[in-house]
Amino acid sequence: MAWELDFEQDKRKKGPVLCLGMVFESEEARRAYFTEELKNKLPELKHIEGFPKGRDEDILALSDPPYYTACPNPFLPQIVEEWEQERPQNDDDEPYLREPYAADVSEGKNDPIYNAHSYHTKVPHKAIMRYILHYTNPGDIVFDGFAGTGMTGVAAQLCGDRKTVESLGYRVEEDGTILSNEDDETVWKPISKIGVRHAILNDLSPAASFIAYNYNTPTDPELFQEQAKQVLLEVEKECGWMYATLPSYATEEQREQALAALHNNPQSILEDTSLPWGKINYTVWSDVFVCPNCSQEIIFWDAAVDKEQGKVRDEFPCPSCGVQLTKKKLERAWVTEYDDAIHETVRHAKQVPVLINYSIGKRRDDKIPDAFDWALLTAINMQPIPYWFPTDRMPKGYNTKQPKESHGITHVHQFYTKRNLSTNATIVAKTQAKKFLIGSFRSALSYGMKMTKINIARVVASEGIYALGTVGGTLYVPSLSGERSSIEAFRGKISLHHRTLNSSSSYSLIGTDNICKFTNSSVKEFVDYIFLDPPFGSNIMYSELNFLWEAWLKVFTNNGPEAIVNATQKKTLEDYQKLMTKSFEAAYRMLKPGRWMTVEFSNTKTAVWNAITQAIQQAGFVIANVSALDKQQGSFKAVTTTTAVKQDLVISAYKPSETMNDEMEATVGQSAGIWTFVDEHLRHLPVFVGKRGQAQVIEERRPRNIYDRLVAYYVSRGWPLPILTSGDFQSELVRRYPRLRDGMVFMEDQVAEYDQKKILVKELLQADLFVSNESTAIEWIRQRLVSKPQAYHDLQPDFMKSIQHLDKYEKLPELVELLEQNFLRYDGEDEMPEQIVSYLRANYHNFRGTEVTREMRQKAKGFWYVPDPRKAADLEKLRERDLWREFEHYLEEATRSKRLKSCRSEALKAGFKRLWMEQKYAEVVLVGDKLPPAMVQEDIFLSQFINNAKSLMR
Repeated sequence: MAWELDFEQDKRKKGPVLCLGMVFESEEARRAYFTEELKNKLPELKHIEGFPKGRDEDILALSDPPYYTACPNPFLPQIVEEWEQERPQNDDDEPYLREPYAADVSEGKNDPIYNAHSYHTKVPHKAIMRYILHYTNPGDIVFDGFAGTGMTGVAAQLCGDRKTVESLGYRVEEDGTILSNEDDETVWKPISKIGVRHAILNDLSPAASFIAYNYNTPTDPELFQEQAKQVLLEVEKECGWMYATLPSYATEEQREQALAALHNNPQSILEDTSLPWGKINYTVWSDVFVCPNCSQEIIFWDAAVDKEQGKVRDEFPCPSCGVQLTKKKLERAWVTEYDDAIHETVRHAKQVPVLINYSIGKRRDDKIPDAFDWALLTAINMQPIPYWFPTDRMPKGYNTKQPKESHGITHVHQFYTKRNLSTNATIVAKTQAKKFLIGSFRSALSYGMKMTKINIARVVASEGIYALGTVGGTLYVPSLSGERSSIEAFRGKISLHHRTLNSSSSYSLIGTDNICKFTNSSVKEFVDYIFLDPPFGSNIMYSELNFLWEAWLKVFTNNGPEAIVNATQKKTLEDYQKLMTKSFEAAYRMLKPGRWMTVEFSNTKTAVWNAITQAIQQAGFVIANVSALDKQQGSFKAVTTTTAVKQDLVISAYKPSETMNDEMEATVGQSAGIWTFVDEHLRHLPVFVGKRGQAQVIEERRPRNIYDRLVAYYVSRGWPLPILTSGDFQSELVRRYPRLRDGMVFMEDQVAEYDQKKILVKELLQADLFVSNESTAIEWIRQRLVSKPQAYHDLQPDFMKSIQHLDKYEKLPELVELLEQNFLRYDGEDEMPEQIVSYLRANYHNFRGTEVTREMRQKAKGFWYVPDPRKAADLEKLRERDLWREFEHYLEEATRSKRLKSCRSEALKAGFKRLWMEQKYAEVVLVGDKLPPAMVQEDIFLSQFINNAKSLMR
């Protein structure tokens, strides 16, 4: 079998074909030339870690070089060179400076393009468009190393489509300038230029990169439609009989006539037009169990489903003996039979059809399977499948365990009923020379498997295919499944794909490669922007889930470098972090200095978040902002798991400029390097975030957070910290950058912009906070005192409620100690702080418009408040002194080989910073090894110090 493009398409294209500076007489000639070039390069490419598993002929047949290869793409240098030559001439004349895109993004999934090709996870292309438009210019090169279905490529293409850009709420001028009013609804300002961006799309999975190819390669819609109609006619002619049924109102005479026709020649039953044939839309299959009391078989659908309520009952009686049962009490009924596809005797769970939804013309109805339907299934099972289909054994893994143990499914073909398997094999045979139709087939596969779930309420309401759905991120086989006609699933996807075909003339570069090895030695710092949606720990096991699709393509994922946490692959969180660090290092090498990378993140575990952020920083990037991306529809796990993340987080990180890197390396160990970093970092932070009368506090502009980023930058490079504590740093910071606003630090030329926008703001919003350790507890207190200076007894009740979910190993000080170390208390005698005065005047009518009186002083006596950053520096010095004293106790206990069961995380951070300044890396490791491993994994600062100290000691 070979996935080759239909050469009829070549005949339609008149004239020569230009590709990478070479002229070919036809697309066929172009394809033949570059396929031969790829064939010659395969021996060398196979040495790349992560090269896909498959025969050379299958990899070559699946590829469409030079722009798409089902292996590492060796044509990258030539393609990038061509793109650079096409870049607008005036692009380099404009200085590049962008703030991070800090606005929260909300884009839905109900878009035909998004839904055309199913996949486990993907970011809506319109959300990615906002980032690309913000960070790039027309002709720029965008890279996505975990491309999945290629939504980044779709987004890059559609940045040149006026209608789509305007659908995002932007305005497009005649000259192509894009205007936005996101900051102020009354003011439209230029943010970008309309125009196609070039995309480099890479994924380890052949299934994913093939979907990306279908999304991002120009296709003739008319030819696609003609070929689709022809294939559907041929498939319906061969397989349509398998989905025939008789309506419930058929006479007994008609039923006998149909059975006779079925007995004589099953494939020709539809030729008898005198019978009222119906077409099956879907069949509901039910598991069969055995009653533990009477040992009689129980059809789960009949016994457990409440047809009136449209749901499964928690308890139900056995139809034979009447004993009350639950599903957990039941045992499965098993069937042993010979599987002629693998020439083995297999044991699988017994399943029976219980309901058929069918159509006759425009009429749709339900029926219970009758004698003809049972006879039809028997006839189908006796028919050999005349075409190839995959029979690969499922790999061992996290997701493959459930179908094997619950239903005895061990091979790919066992995920399908016999008729859907036969139909799929026929579709594949008929589309061998039509690559894009194979894309439609692959997408339709999800709806024809035994994993298809049913919505019982919709089933009993006879709502057709809308009663069926797929379960993403798993290989779960339910006890009640829906067998949708593979013909109709294929037809539906063809219709959808025809409306979403890429009819442009612009190509994306697509490869199937390990991102860690992606960069070519001759091509570096060639990318203008990077968008990554990487795997997140153990959320989704991509190679396991993609195995079902890749079996039909005959090319499989090499999961050696797959960045996941997986016990079967013996990959721990530490292994995941190392793989992600290598991935971000590759991204760092290819990104131009001063440019941006966006990383979309979705995981409920703090340890995984820390692994990602630490890997980003370890690679050399500096994190400037974290925002939310609401995809408006939860995945299976997000909907059903109470702790699941409902919104994805978006990390904005930049690659430091060459000037900064050179100056920092020249001043390692000197305080001058500190201010070089701070200057550039402040330039990369958003100046103002907010709209519609509300503004957000920019956490990254707080002095303590700036210091933490500085420390992370030094530690990630293994550089010694200049002798400068957090208190000293904050003192010097406010001296160098005195124009503070709302506790945030700004450059001189940034203050005017912030003040201008702040005039329209009625409310300053704080970030949502979940108290888990001392750091977040301090921030919780700060948020309350910023808006309302108050006494200890006012804070204490709510504080006690907020700390109910502290990290297991966190040793949290008492509230009074946290207040004394981080905030100030008004004594009723000294000059009253402005924030207390403002609060009293705004909330007590008898204090409005008056001078500060003794009555006001008495009212405010004992109020705790957030100190001015200029005074906070002195407070920080006292705090660090107390934290160091606490840390000395930990160091002493660690020296005596004692395990540290609980600690103040802030004391550990302060201690590690001081030891790092003094280059006492062995003591960092000594204390780190005595801490609970989970505590280190879940705190990015601790793990970063410890891991880098270990690296320096090797």
